[in-house]
Amino acid sequence: MASVVLLPKQGNSVESCIIKAWLKKAGDTVKEGDGLCEVETDKATVEVPAPASGVLLAIFRPEGDDVPVQTSIAAIGNAGEDVSSLAPASTSGEGRGERSGDSAAGAAVSAPVAAVPVAAVATASDAGSSPRARALATERGVDVNALAGTGPNGLVVEADVRNAPALTPAAKATAGTGTVGTGIGGRVTAADRTAAAPAAESRPLTPLPSPASVPGSVTENPVKGIRKIIAERMRQSLTSSAQLTLHATAKAATLQAWRAKAKDKAELLGLPAVTVNDLVLFAVARTLAKHPALNAYWQGDKIVQHGSVHLGMAVDTERGLLVPVVRDCHAKTLAQISTDARALAKAAQAGKAGPDQLSGSTFSVTNVGALGIEYFTPVLNTPEVAILGVGAIGLKPYEGKNGVEFIPSMHLSLTIDHQALDGAPAARFLQALIQAIENIDVLLAA
Repeated sequence: MASVVLLPKQGNSVESCIIKAWLKKAGDTVKEGDGLCEVETDKATVEVPAPASGVLLAIFRPEGDDVPVQTSIAAIGNAGEDVSSLAPASTSGEGRGERSGDSAAGAAVSAPVAAVPVAAVATASDAGSSPRARALATERGVDVNALAGTGPNGLVVEADVRNAPALTPAAKATAGTGTVGTGIGGRVTAADRTAAAPAAESRPLTPLPSPASVPGSVTENPVKGIRKIIAERMRQSLTSSAQLTLHATAKAATLQAWRAKAKDKAELLGLPAVTVNDLVLFAVARTLAKHPALNAYWQGDKIVQHGSVHLGMAVDTERGLLVPVVRDCHAKTLAQISTDARALAKAAQAGKAGPDQLSGSTFSVTNVGALGIEYFTPVLNTPEVAILGVGAIGLKPYEGKNGVEFIPSMHLSLTIDHQALDGAPAARFLQALIQAIENIDVLLAA
């Protein structure tokens, strides 16, 4: 009897994966455990193993497809078996199945998977919705029960809510049925809700410039894979939170001197090669322990403060921006944080970081100082309520005993979710962090 290949779950926070590449083709003989395909999430690229030995009789979802977890993507069995009953329905009509032929060579032929009529798609009231979908729906003011689900058995998943127009606070309190959004980020305003549906739907859209109308050669790059997921996450972050950024500087002379001495004696004392970013992570972890309001999640109807500090660390990779997590930083030494951060960064850049290494952060740090950037506006890694941006170290004038002195200073940018946090406690955290950085030698001794 043929076995169905289900797209496995990649952690509790991942609802769908993009099929990056099929490593086997229909008609190939496979052994249990062989890699069938590579799938990509917003966190990592992993292989899907064969659950059984036999012939890969059919491939139901093509490369590039964004597939909900626990959905059948292929079938394995004996040559010639009929697996049409195992083929999943495709709500987009884009999925195609490949089957092995009856010839000895097992030549593959393609057969389309029938699309499900729109009327047959279940809504949330029929099949339910995932916790992440409900949380996002609460944040965005979306009626989750009115959405068509694209998850297994019609389950409404996060992507369904993300693709639905959000309502502004005024619109939530306004009676009406308008769903065409004219507000910032496509949000549905009170005026949209009260406007007649036909009039709203007939509003002319401003045409986008055609590539053909721009002089010179152009290159079109399809937005897919990790780039598409990052784009959706960034848009979701900005439309679901009230982001405010505070800027400040910290004198970095003591930090630079300590690092230079540690670097010089690292081999002699058996210490890891501590970086400036390692020292910042250490200072952030110790400061957060005294300012728990910033080590928290915003979840619409509640704020969840975390007792442990798990720091997300933005890493630039060939696949795009990834955020591996250095866990339990509040209880680790500088050497432990440095060792863990280096190992996680290498794994992320090599594409070997797993979902468990790229999820569960409670506060994030992004450092672009090496690129010469001083101040910037980091985007929240929602549902976290704060993220720290670290800029370049440069000379800044200060008034000293003998006049103006130029002292190396680190530029810091703290973005908060103003829904969960006011400016004053955020400023107090930033001031405490500055003190920790400026007195890093004392902090390490303590």
